[in-house]
Amino acid sequence: MSLVAFNLPIVALLPFAGAILAAWSSKLSRVASAWAAAGITVLAMAFLAPTFSVPFNGETLVQSWTWMPAIGLDFAFRLDGLSLLFAMLILVIGLLIIVYARYYLSPNDSMGRFFAYLLMFMGSMLGIVLSENMIQLVVFWELTSLSSFLLISYWQHRKDARQGARMALAITGAGGLALLGGVLVLGHIVGSYNLTDVLAAGDLIRSHELYVPALVLILLGVFTKSAQFPFHFWLPHAMAAPTPVSAYLHSATMVKAGIFLLARFFPALSGTPEWMWLVGGAGMITFVIGAYTALFKHDLKGLLAYSTISHLGLITLLFGFGTHMAAVAAIFHIINHATFKASLFMVAGIIDHETGTRDMRKLNGLLKYMPHTAVLAMIAAAAMAGVPLLNGFLSKEMFFEQAITASHASALAWFIPIIVTIAAIFSVAYSLRFIHDVFFNGEPIDLPKTPHEPPRFMKIPVDLLVIICLAVGIVPMFTVAPILAVAVAGTLQATPPDYSLAIWHGFNLPLMMSLLALTLGVAVYFVRERLFALHERFIAQIDARVLYNAILLSTLRFSVRLTRGFDKGSLQHAAVWVIGAALVAGLIGFMSMPAALLGDREGLPLDAVTLTAALALIVASYLTVRWHQQRLTALITIGVVGLIVSLGFVKFSAPDLALTQLSVEVVTIVLLLLALYFLPQTSPKEVGRLRLSRDAVISILAGVGVTLFTMAVLSREYDPISTYFLENAKPGGGGTNVVNVILVDFRGIDTLGEIVVLALAGLGIFAMLEGMKLPAPDKDSHGRQWSLDNHPMIMQTLTRLLLPLMLMVAVYIFLRGHNLPGGGFIAGLIAAVALIVQYLANGIEWTSDRLKADMHWVIGFGLLAATGTGLVAIGLGFPFLTSTFTYLTWPVVGKFEVASAIAFDVGVFLVVVGATVMSLVQLGKLSYASHHNGHSPQQETKQWNG
Repeated sequence: MSLVAFNLPIVALLPFAGAILAAWSSKLSRVASAWAAAGITVLAMAFLAPTFSVPFNGETLVQSWTWMPAIGLDFAFRLDGLSLLFAMLILVIGLLIIVYARYYLSPNDSMGRFFAYLLMFMGSMLGIVLSENMIQLVVFWELTSLSSFLLISYWQHRKDARQGARMALAITGAGGLALLGGVLVLGHIVGSYNLTDVLAAGDLIRSHELYVPALVLILLGVFTKSAQFPFHFWLPHAMAAPTPVSAYLHSATMVKAGIFLLARFFPALSGTPEWMWLVGGAGMITFVIGAYTALFKHDLKGLLAYSTISHLGLITLLFGFGTHMAAVAAIFHIINHATFKASLFMVAGIIDHETGTRDMRKLNGLLKYMPHTAVLAMIAAAAMAGVPLLNGFLSKEMFFEQAITASHASALAWFIPIIVTIAAIFSVAYSLRFIHDVFFNGEPIDLPKTPHEPPRFMKIPVDLLVIICLAVGIVPMFTVAPILAVAVAGTLQATPPDYSLAIWHGFNLPLMMSLLALTLGVAVYFVRERLFALHERFIAQIDARVLYNAILLSTLRFSVRLTRGFDKGSLQHAAVWVIGAALVAGLIGFMSMPAALLGDREGLPLDAVTLTAALALIVASYLTVRWHQQRLTALITIGVVGLIVSLGFVKFSAPDLALTQLSVEVVTIVLLLLALYFLPQTSPKEVGRLRLSRDAVISILAGVGVTLFTMAVLSREYDPISTYFLENAKPGGGGTNVVNVILVDFRGIDTLGEIVVLALAGLGIFAMLEGMKLPAPDKDSHGRQWSLDNHPMIMQTLTRLLLPLMLMVAVYIFLRGHNLPGGGFIAGLIAAVALIVQYLANGIEWTSDRLKADMHWVIGFGLLAATGTGLVAIGLGFPFLTSTFTYLTWPVVGKFEVASAIAFDVGVFLVVVGATVMSLVQLGKLSYASHHNGHSPQQETKQWNG
């Protein structure tokens, strides 16, 4: 199968792989990461290019692979006109931003980190616009929140960057959770989570009783991401990010994600009064607030931030009108806004880069110092203001026309054209201020740097975008018409209505509104000083951050009080709450039982061996509690408890669990021995008879409760789910060991998640203990010196002889695991114990000299093998982690089974070995370092490296 059959997922996932390449390539040279990022972006365009003809032919391309069919989750991508438009905006403007950022970033900025974050965000956005499955879309949606958090906080030394990033993550992350709820409700209504089915079920959705909850939840995601009122306040504070981030995230991509979602769900959700009031109302308020506030911002990026909010409100208002022509105008303005706003942000960055400030009260008369930049800024700002012969004029004309059309809907709708005209007046005023205050208006005032033109290639991205503004404004039929037509068709999922992109439509009401906005906008600018005074006196003090911070602070205070009420810093206190709550819940359950406590199912016969083991278990448990102050003794008795539990598994025909329990017991004992070395050898004596009495009562009640619950369940007949697995393990999974087949086949996704958690735990322990030194006791509790013979000869000799035998047992247990007790997890524990014993018996240096494998790579290859097994299944057209098997016949060996699940089990084996050995060896190195404090740094370094 050719790569073209996978090109949509490749386009979405390629930037994530490119992020790794960009981070690594920065080690080669400072600009290598920029070249890597640009190359990845061009490569993504190349993979997307073969699909261009599909939407232009009026078709939709869907590339889908079954992932988790039981919950309706497919690994699915779609390309229609709307997704093509947004994908090209993301990639083309992304490429220009990469070129621009290469010259913007200072020598002190990490280019590798910046471009890695940028590519992660690019991949997340591409995943949103190309997703066919809605749950998959939400995953990418949340990835944009996380990657934008990293980009906004890129300058981590700045407090405003950290605060802005946290605010953006809190608002957009919460909106993402609401969006997930809305998507789940929408999928429930339609019976599918695929967009193809949802977009075709508009009538069903709008008539359903859950339509309003679904709409509200989805709009919460839209409004938070696209900075719509009342969530608009996070966007200006995100301007603490580097200007390339602002130009990319906050004009062309991230804030457009919510707009994309409005367009994507337009056929399914629009056309109701609820849609019109919620979407149109939020859009209109945002349009006006953003336009008004932008005029009074003295910071260049602050002005552009609020103008972005205003234009996003304009687009949202158009979608809120709910007509096909309004959707046409909205899509057209999305294109235009991306071009002139990205160029304006880059101009702001150039000015900041070359003058050292963005304060418009100081930036005056830059025309004679930066003429090229000034011309670019004037054209882009004029496009933003809606000046004729520029792209912004055309889409604003369509906007005014739709506002007039909407005014006919009801008697109260007449105010819509008036309000949008007022907002457009302020739009002209702040655009004029951007031009006049920066490039005219006298001479610069106390600039930190002498202004001059930036490097040539820093201006080229702005040149290209400004040329597009001019070309679309002058010859729209030859520039934007084709892509606009297919984008509108993809949005409406229908034939676009008739519309005109002509520059001149005669003297009509929309033109008069445009001329009025231009004229009064200039007039407002000329009386700006008086308006500034009034604004500072009455309105400037209003700040949405005050309410946000108040809510955040009150939430934190409540959380602290609640936590302190339940958590007194004591494990016993926390356990009391947990066990007590379980007892109350269990008591309620028992009280609601309609029948007798115990059923009539016959129990197993009691034999002497079982009774002896049970008594030994009780005694060992009691001794563990009784001798808990003597930690080593308690560790031995609790080990006895574990061993008896493993015998219980043998009794009830669970040899896999018995093997696992035995292996875990050995690893756990070693772990606790290493950890207890740094703790006092005896626990402090308990104080307070009241607490002892309380704990005893709770323990007895919990024990009695669990016993009664267990007897109530087991004394009744029930249909176990094991019947299904017993019947299908051999025909469905090709193995007679049901436990292993469940782990690697039926519940392979659970196992994959578990080994990921195990890998993260091992890496976390390594990072936490790396380089750490703790004071270690040199005497036992009786004051006797530890033995100087840390590695007795007999132990060294015996363990070296046992090593190949233990590894052979591990391999044997692994290979037979699909049909007999064993498998990757148990074999991994046995192999890990074999290696750990070598460290214990022979020391860190001796073993490290001979065991050269880096456990980081072992864990990585394990995760790659396990995940790759699932991806191969998808590539072959089956659900994720679907396994297959066959039988081969070899000479001498005879007939034997080969299962694809063994590759997954290899991954499990490697992760278990890597994480276990890494964790325990790090604890051992901690002990080793504590014993060698007297050595010279050179000796110590040598020993550690050994």
